[in-house]
Amino acid sequence: MSGVSTPRIPAADAPFASPDTPARRQAILAVMVGCAALVFGLGASLNLAVGRIATSPLHPSATAVLWIVDTYLVVFGCLLIPAGAIGDRYGRKQAMLAGLTFLAVGSLLSAVAATVPVLLAGRAVAGAGAALILPNSLALVVQVYPADQKSHAIAVWTGMTGLGGALGNILGGLVLQFAEWQAIFTVAVPLALAGLALTAWLAPRQAGHEHPLDLVGAGILMLSIFALLTGLIEGQELGWASTEVIGALCAAAALLAVFLTTAARRKHPLVDPRIFRARGLCAGMLGITASFIAMYSLFYLNGQYLMSVKGYPPALAGICTLPLVVVLFWLSPRSVQLARRFGARPVVAVGLAMLIVGLGLLRLCGADTSYWFYAASIGVIGIGSALSNPVLSTAIIGALPPHQAGVGSGINSFTREIGGALGVALFGSLLGSSFPSRLPDTLAQAHGAVQRSVGAALAYAESLPGTAANQTVQVVRQAFSGAMAQSLLTVMLVLAVAAVLAVLWYPASAGSAEK
Repeated sequence: MSGVSTPRIPAADAPFASPDTPARRQAILAVMVGCAALVFGLGASLNLAVGRIATSPLHPSATAVLWIVDTYLVVFGCLLIPAGAIGDRYGRKQAMLAGLTFLAVGSLLSAVAATVPVLLAGRAVAGAGAALILPNSLALVVQVYPADQKSHAIAVWTGMTGLGGALGNILGGLVLQFAEWQAIFTVAVPLALAGLALTAWLAPRQAGHEHPLDLVGAGILMLSIFALLTGLIEGQELGWASTEVIGALCAAAALLAVFLTTAARRKHPLVDPRIFRARGLCAGMLGITASFIAMYSLFYLNGQYLMSVKGYPPALAGICTLPLVVVLFWLSPRSVQLARRFGARPVVAVGLAMLIVGLGLLRLCGADTSYWFYAASIGVIGIGSALSNPVLSTAIIGALPPHQAGVGSGINSFTREIGGALGVALFGSLLGSSFPSRLPDTLAQAHGAVQRSVGAALAYAESLPGTAANQTVQVVRQAFSGAMAQSLLTVMLVLAVAAVLAVLWYPASAGSAEK
């Protein structure tokens, strides 16, 4: 396979015929978007509850708190590409039904968990379900829409599922206003069951291909991703120069090399390494990874900043993300039109640049910052995501043939979720390292809880007698604001490098998202 100059959309073929009526296609699109949005919402909403979990009777360590958030994303990211291949092999509808079942069971287990290991197990089961849902929901959309409507359908799916994270923050905030953090998982159960019923009713069945699954390749790839994320998450607790962290990162690189080498020798590999010669595919993967690092850094930051630093209640903290929701809802479906008019590469470049600008504005936010400045900052991030992600997703999906739409969707979803996991791991680790170091020695040594989160530190500060409480609260908030600014600067530098590479790799002649 040689490099390609423009991303393409797979043409319709006989084994994957579309439903007969536009109304049914639109209904399927709506259900698939809803299921995928639930996946993202469940991943993002828990970030609002980080402070409560850190001080809950579970008594998790700082690393355990990160793993409670990241286990879902890690399992999700590890299984996405194999889950897409399962849909191609055995049927996308069947994979969706299995995924929604796992998501409901995992959420229920998380809701009733009385210990950290049980909670982690529930998050892992839900993550496995999410991995089956996300790539196969997009593959079903690609399957049922005719060739001339695929790029618009992909843009709608990309934009509306991107809303899932923002809506997860809003609904999660409302839930936390009136209930404990376990209710976030309880609410997900009936939503998953509703998606299960609608998918069973509307989605068409189709015969999968007869190629055997590359189980060896899938196992190697999952181990590589697990090693990578383990190294990133444990870096906060053990130190980035520790033998364990360096070993995990080196193991991830070595396993990835083994995966690519063995895949090149197989007749039916999980992923054919030759597809990475397509510049649009590589640019799409890098650009979307960068975008979701930015988005999930925001989601991780949002609840702690608004509730702990600004003092907003959970419901208001969630509602405060509405500017992001509005921008994503309005602009995402229009990004393909902008790409047709101005060219895909300029649209991607502007979108990635806006993400960096938005994070730069967030660095200026502190305890005394107006909400409207914060709203403008996250709105700019929303513009960047809405402009870049649909066009980049189209490039990824178009790099593979129709019978591998599940794998293509898995690669697309993989980049989104790995970006999310990297965002939480990178920003969470940076914040977790910087925040305690900015506290006065007397405060940092006074109680172990202050080392875990700003919420725990504020709870301790407020328990102090007299005027010491107010003074210590201000010190904690200033320490968090400084740590936030320092951590965001590092994330911005990472995004800047990734954005430049993505734009340089993106085919200059790709003037349309649909060819």
